[in-house]
Parts: sequence; C-alpha cells; structure tokens
Amino acid sequence: MSLKEILVNNGFRFNKKYGQNFISDGNLLSSIVSLSSVTGNDVVVEIGAGAGTLTREIAAKAKRVVSYEIDGSLRPVLAETLKGADNVEVVFRDFLKEKTPDFEEFICEDYIVIANLPYYITTPVIMKFVEEAKRCKRLVIMVQEEVALRLAAKENTPDYGGITASIAVTGDAKIVKKVPRNMFYPVPNVDSAVVRIDLCPPKYGVTDLEFYRKTVKAAFANRRKTLANNLMLSFALTREQAEKVLSLSEIDLLARGETLSPEKFAVLSENLNRTLKENNRI
Repeated sequence: MSLKEILVNNGFRFNKKYGQNFISDGNLLSSIVSLSSVTGNDVVVEIGAGAGTLTREIAAKAKRVVSYEIDGSLRPVLAETLKGADNVEVVFRDFLKEKTPDFEEFICEDYIVIANLPYYITTPVIMKFVEEAKRCKRLVIMVQEEVALRLAAKENTPDYGGITASIAVTGDAKIVKKVPRNMFYPVPNVDSAVVRIDLCPPKYGVTDLEFYRKTVKAAFANRRKTLANNLMLSFALTREQAEKVLSLSEIDLLARGETLSPEKFAVLSENLNRTLKENNRI
C-alpha cells in the first residue's frame, strides 16, 4: 500500500501550521540513514515522525529509536507504518518544549539526531542540540536547500551568517545530499538538502562558548554596519575601545561580521571578553 493510500485510509489531513511534507521514496530514506552512519549500537532521536517512513528505516539499523511527533492525528498512521518495529518509541509532544537535561536523562546514553525538519522549527531545533545537548554525537537533518547553504557556508559568501559561525565552534557541518522537491508528499515549493553536523568539543581555543556566541550575534546584529559599530552597540563600547579590541585581534577596523572566519571570531571573542573583564564590565 502506498503512503498516500495509508494516509487517506486513516483519515489524515495535512496541517499547514506544521509544515508537513513526508518522504515517500525508499532509496532516499535508505540514503539518509546510511549518511548518518547509524549502527546497531546507536540510539537515534528523530524529530518529527511524520508518517513513519523514515522512522521505520532508522529502526532497521539502530538499537533504539525515540521519535517525537507534535501532531496527534498521526497516531493511527504511525500505528500502521511502524507495526512490528518494536525498538521504536513515539513521543507525542512538542520537542521544543522539552527541557534538554530532562530529555537527555530520559534517553540515558549518547545519541544521533535524524530529522526531516519543516522550515519554521529548523533553527530552534538545531541550536537546541548545538547549544544545550551534552550527549548528542551528530545531527543529520533534511532542510530547505537555502537553509542548508547557510549552515555549511564559508566566510565572505552571501550565505554566511551568525548561525554558521555559531555552529562551527562545536560542530562540522556539511551538505551530504541534495534532494529534489518531487521526493516528498505533498510536493513542497522548494528543493531540500541533507546536512550532517558532527558535534565536538569547543574548537579554536574558545574558553567561553556563551560569550563566543554572544560576540557572533553582535557581529551580525546589523549586516550593514561595520564590526566596530556593532560591537559598540552590543557591548556599550567607545569607538576607541572597539577599535583597540579589533587591532589586538588583527582585524581590519572597517571589517564586517561576514568577513570573519569562525577561527577569527574565536580570537575576537577571547580578546573582547578579556577586555571587558579588565574594565569590570562583565
């Protein structure tokens, strides 16, 4: 029975507010799981069970699957598509409302995240794991292609932004597969891509992750302004102080945030943090 027939037979109606587009192509499902490097020793957390097609494919490889789904009307569909998949637990809750420490205590071991994410929750879900998780090893996520380009962008390119630099300090993001829109049901208006983010301890000598990300956020607060102006506004610095920190970090005084690599942001954040502490500002 086709995915469309299963949905129709169970009286399911798509809810626009959840941005639901389900994967129906078997080769694509297999490819996503393969790209995640899941083995029989792994626990996988899936965000958005949807119709359960990807969930079932993951379950065939993983030791255990915990899949979050916000739409309770999918219960009968999932009962059918996941029948016999005894290593799957579907949690009908909004994952974004879960407290990360409580969630990780529930999972109770290291895990991999696999998700086909709708646009409206892409950034919050990614940053929840990147910034808060302690036991997540990697994320393999399907997102709109334009979002994928931002996640894996390099400095000095149009797609490079705050989220790119924020992820880069504790993760390596790369696009591992392009996915045309006709692979989904219903067919969305845009193409997608699979991004793999392998998480790791802080890189580039960063000693204060929170302050690093605060610095990145400040740098991109207004893309039209120079880095010096953005630092002045965000940290209440005088121009002399802002330029002194930039000079100390060997950054051009007229530079803008999008020209700084994650490594350079690390140098800037360390010097800025030290300067503010010396002046009793933090």
